[in-house]
Amino acid sequence: MSTSGDSETTGTTELAPEAAPTGIPANSSVNRRQGFGQGFLDTISTGWADRPSTLPSAREQAPYAARRRDAVSAAFSGRRVVVPAGPYKVRSNDTDYPFRAHSAFAHLTGWAADSVPDSVLVFEPSGDSGHDVTLYFRERADRTTQEFYANPSIGEFWIGPRPALAGVAADLGLATAHIDSFESSEDDVVLDADADLTRFVSELRLHKDEYELAQLQLAVDVTAEGFDDIVANLPRIIDHPRGERIVEGVFHQRARSDGNGEGYDTIAASGPHACYLHWTRNDGQVAPGDLILIDAGVEVDSLYTADITRTIPVSGRFSEVHRRVYEAVREAADAAFAAAQPGAKFSDLNAAAWNVIAHRIEEWGFLPVSAAQSLDPETGHHHRRYMVHGTSHHLGIDVHDCAQARRELYAGGTLEPGMVFTIEPGLYFQIDDLTVPEEYRGIGVRIEDDIFLTPDGPVNLSAAIPRTADDVEAWVARLNP
Repeated sequence: MSTSGDSETTGTTELAPEAAPTGIPANSSVNRRQGFGQGFLDTISTGWADRPSTLPSAREQAPYAARRRDAVSAAFSGRRVVVPAGPYKVRSNDTDYPFRAHSAFAHLTGWAADSVPDSVLVFEPSGDSGHDVTLYFRERADRTTQEFYANPSIGEFWIGPRPALAGVAADLGLATAHIDSFESSEDDVVLDADADLTRFVSELRLHKDEYELAQLQLAVDVTAEGFDDIVANLPRIIDHPRGERIVEGVFHQRARSDGNGEGYDTIAASGPHACYLHWTRNDGQVAPGDLILIDAGVEVDSLYTADITRTIPVSGRFSEVHRRVYEAVREAADAAFAAAQPGAKFSDLNAAAWNVIAHRIEEWGFLPVSAAQSLDPETGHHHRRYMVHGTSHHLGIDVHDCAQARRELYAGGTLEPGMVFTIEPGLYFQIDDLTVPEEYRGIGVRIEDDIFLTPDGPVNLSAAIPRTADDVEAWVARLNP
C-alpha cells in the first residue's frame, strides 16, 4: 500500500460501491480505489472516544520565532507579507516526497518537522504600523467528515491525527486560522516571489540565537554518533559489494532514530569516488587499502542540521602517501580556523586554506608555477585544480544557510560573533590526472567541521569527532577491537 495521498482526490466526494468516477483521467490512481458500502457510511462517524482537550504549553523556540517575526514586521511596515510553508512535492505518480516546510517558514514560526503542507504565515498590517500575524493551515478533520476516511492525502485514517487550530496556537504562541479563510492579494509581498523579502529572511539567519546554537550542537552530537556507527560497522561495510550503500544506510538509521533525517544526501565516497565532490550514488565497493570520504549531517526535529566530513582509512591505517595528503588538508583546516576571528573577512578562510594547499603541492612538485604565483587571484589559482571548491559556508536550518544573502554580507562579508559556518578544505587527485604521480591518483581527502564564532574567537562544535591522522587511526582501532 502506498503511504502517500492520491493527488487527484483531495476533495470530499464519496465513491459509491459500484460507481465509476467521472471527470478523472483513465490512468488515475482513483481507478484502483474501492467504494464504501452503506453500513460503513452509516457507522464510521460513531463509536470514537473523545480526544483530550488540554492545550500544550508554548514550545521552547516560540519566543525566538516571535522576535524574528518582529524583525520582519519592522522591515516591511505597512505591507502585507505572505510566507508559505510549501506543498507536497510529487516523487512519482501519486506518491510524494516527505514534506519539509520552507526554511524561512520554519524559522519564523518555530513549526518544524511537525508542520503541515500548504500552511501560510501572513503578516497583516495593523493600525499601529505593526502587523497582526496569523498562521493559516488546514484544521483537523472531525470524524464526522468524509475526508477523515475518504481522502488519502489528508484524511486522519490514512496519515494520522492532524493538528487543531487551538493546539497549534498555544504550541507556537501564534494566532491561527483555517486555510479556507486565507485570501491572497496582488499587493502581497510573497516569499520567493519578492526579492527583498527573500533576501531579508535569509540575512536574518546570519546570526544564530541561543536556541539555534543549542540545536546545531545537538545535530552535531547526533552526527558524531552516526559516524561512530559507520566506523563500528566497517567489517560489514567491507564485506558488501556496494559497501558505500551500507555506509549510507547505517548513518540513515541514526539520523531517523535520533533526528528528523539527513540534512542533505549523504556522500559515502570510497577510493577514487572521493575525488567527485558530490558523489551521492554511493554504489561502490569499500575496499581495504582505500580511503573513504564521508560527508554527512543529521537534521534534528527543529530542522537544524550538522555538516561534517571525515576521511577514514578503510583498513584502519593510513599509507605514507595517504597520511601526507591527509595531514596537509588538516593543516589547511587549522589555518582557516585560526583565521576565523571576529572582524576578519569571510574570504580570509579561503585564503588561509588555499595558502597551505598551494605550498604543500608546490613542495610535492605538482604546480607548474610557484605557490606565490598560484595564489595570485588574477593570473594564478593553479592549485585549485586539486581543490576546486571554497572553504566555508554558513550553516543552520539549511545546510547551505543564508544562501540568498547579499554577496557583500556573505562571501565579501565580515565575520561576526553569532555566526555558524563550516571549514572544509580538501585535496582531490582524480584517478586519470596525469599531472600528479601515480601513487597520488584516486586519492580524495576532505575534513569538515562546524564552527561557532564567539567574541573571543572560533569554537569547533565538532571537535569531539577525531580529526588528526593519529586520532582517526585510534578511532577505527577502538571501535573495531
